[in-house]
Amino acid sequence: TAPEPPVPTSPEPLPSPPREEGSAYAALRALCRRPPAARERAPGGGGPTPPAIAEVERHVEEVRGLTYRRPVEVDAVTQEELVRRLEGSLHRSFPAGLYRRRSLAWATIGVISPGASIRAEVEEFASGQVVGFYVPTSGQLAYIGSERPTPFQRVVLAHELTHALDDQHFHLERLDRLEARCRDEALGAAIGVVEGSAQYFSILYARRFLSVEEQLGLASEALPAVGDVERFIVELQSWPYVAGMAFVGALAERGGTRAVNAALRRFPVSTEQVIHPERYPNDAPRVVDVPDLSAALGEGWKDLDVMEVGEAWLRIMLGLRIDDATARAAASGWDGGIYRAWSHGRDAAVVLDTVWDRAVDAREFADALRSWIGPGQAAAVTAAGERVRAVFATEPEAVRALTGPG
Repeated sequence: TAPEPPVPTSPEPLPSPPREEGSAYAALRALCRRPPAARERAPGGGGPTPPAIAEVERHVEEVRGLTYRRPVEVDAVTQEELVRRLEGSLHRSFPAGLYRRRSLAWATIGVISPGASIRAEVEEFASGQVVGFYVPTSGQLAYIGSERPTPFQRVVLAHELTHALDDQHFHLERLDRLEARCRDEALGAAIGVVEGSAQYFSILYARRFLSVEEQLGLASEALPAVGDVERFIVELQSWPYVAGMAFVGALAERGGTRAVNAALRRFPVSTEQVIHPERYPNDAPRVVDVPDLSAALGEGWKDLDVMEVGEAWLRIMLGLRIDDATARAAASGWDGGIYRAWSHGRDAAVVLDTVWDRAVDAREFADALRSWIGPGQAAAVTAAGERVRAVFATEPEAVRALTGPG
């Protein structure tokens, strides 16, 4: 394993993606279709806040070091009601057409099972694992609980109230703008710091305001197992909470609450920065482009999907088939990545291009990816200098068509 590359000594400019016709980003703009987001906040007048919830609000203000600028309407709901409310949010974040195409691309790469639906898997995961949510564009906060919450429900409430507090100070609706443009890597990094803040400060709340007995009892109300949800989906959905909390903890150790606030004002731009806090904010990724290679595939092939791919996505991908330490080392040194996929009927082909800090990092990733490719899988990996290209397809002929110059 190569040593970590040096961190840039000053902030690097974030380059703009290419706009010319035929670029991957031109295809991304054409494929990125989402329902419009609601922009009006929920009306006030929900009545007085129950004393137990008001107490959690005061405690969150204390651990967070900020005060609410306006009242937060909190709805204690059932599991069924929470899932119903989540459906509208998932409809926008995981639109059916975009994620039907993406599901084929991911299955072609091999990170989900053939025929699996990303949207259905996320819905199944959310219905069992999400116990509360806050929507910045509406100011809606709902959680599974009551006006007299249990210790576990109070921690969940503290998490969501941290979101509301952060939103009032740092305008978290900026996440929606990233999502609307399908800038998945930057969105994943931003969600990492947002969820990391809520995780970090809700744990501080629990340590400060729950008794030892209450803290020990939290495990008795733990979330249920995720069942048969695709492992790749589970780890992607869980990543912002785990890596994000570690990122926020590192910032807090480095510069206290002020450093956390700075990261919420200026989101990290890559999951690499979240995984490696020392790279925030100086190490910006390079833009990678995949030209339109559909002509090499033959008549009738058309763009299926385009997605920016960062260190977190690649690390989770590699971890599906190789040991975690190798996956982590191989994904480290990432400096930019994107895939572009085409389809013809039920057939699909994907070109994943990545760029790395150094040639040694590229070789390490390429070697790991070659060992990751399963027996009989139609795929090929090539490395040249700091760049690695991986080609995946439903049929070997498409891999051969795409592994030539281009």
